[in-house]
Amino acid sequence: MTDSRTEITADLVRDLLREQHPDLAGLALSEVAGGWGNQMWRLGDELAVRVQRMDPTPELQLKERRWLPVLAPRLPLPVPTPVRCGEPSERFPKHWTVMTWVAGEPLDHGSISRGAHAADTLAGFLWALHAEAPAEAPTAGDRGAHPSNCADGFEQFFQAVALGEVADDVRSVWDDAVAAPAWEGPPVWVHGDLHPANVVVSDGTLSGVVDFGDMCAGDPAWDLAAAWVLLPAGTAARFFETYAHADEAAIRRARGLAALKSLFLMLMGDNGDQGLPGGKPHWGPLGRAALDRVLKGV
Repeated sequence: MTDSRTEITADLVRDLLREQHPDLAGLALSEVAGGWGNQMWRLGDELAVRVQRMDPTPELQLKERRWLPVLAPRLPLPVPTPVRCGEPSERFPKHWTVMTWVAGEPLDHGSISRGAHAADTLAGFLWALHAEAPAEAPTAGDRGAHPSNCADGFEQFFQAVALGEVADDVRSVWDDAVAAPAWEGPPVWVHGDLHPANVVVSDGTLSGVVDFGDMCAGDPAWDLAAAWVLLPAGTAARFFETYAHADEAAIRRARGLAALKSLFLMLMGDNGDQGLPGGKPHWGPLGRAALDRVLKGV
């Protein structure tokens, strides 16, 4: 459902294509599991339809339309690139976009077996992405900033998740990130939301990155946190060695942000176990494993 109570079905998506892009309406159409702010439908072999669902404004889709065609050519992994725009209509009052399909299995349903390769691949991707952002690049109050700007979010997650005997250790990692010096370079492009559902894997390693709705100009530490959130235990050091441009302060900030993201995954897992909206039951174990890597620093 959208917040206007319009049910998003295959018939609706097919009708929208017939109305606005009839040359694509005959392609095979199948729903892609997952998605919250947007619902995805695979279209043929090479495309997908991204339909605004719970997002209250079209800002995130419009941002992807504007900036992904600029970023995609310089990135070493496939990312979804807009190819057609769907506008609000009488049939459906929200935005939707036809994008390239990124092949692979989402990491929250898959695994990485080639850890060293994945660490090198992620480092290369982020180094390419983390170029200086132009003045007109989007910013976000809750993404891309120093961890101290996210204290309220951390406290909310920290209090909501049962941490037991590791609570003090989690607090220590977060406090160290808050105390770390701020990013002193120019704002760079950051993905902003790297977690297991937003990357895809194949052949045991990373093969694509998706969902750029939170991309913004800011501190690269937001993405460097993926060293613990995405990669297997024991590969964070290799990731930072390959990335080669993260100083001690950036690593401290990244580790704290990785703790924050791990708590988020755990909370979404708890919500799923309780049947709450937006909950993802299988995210809980992923978050706990990531938090364990964060606390061990590996």
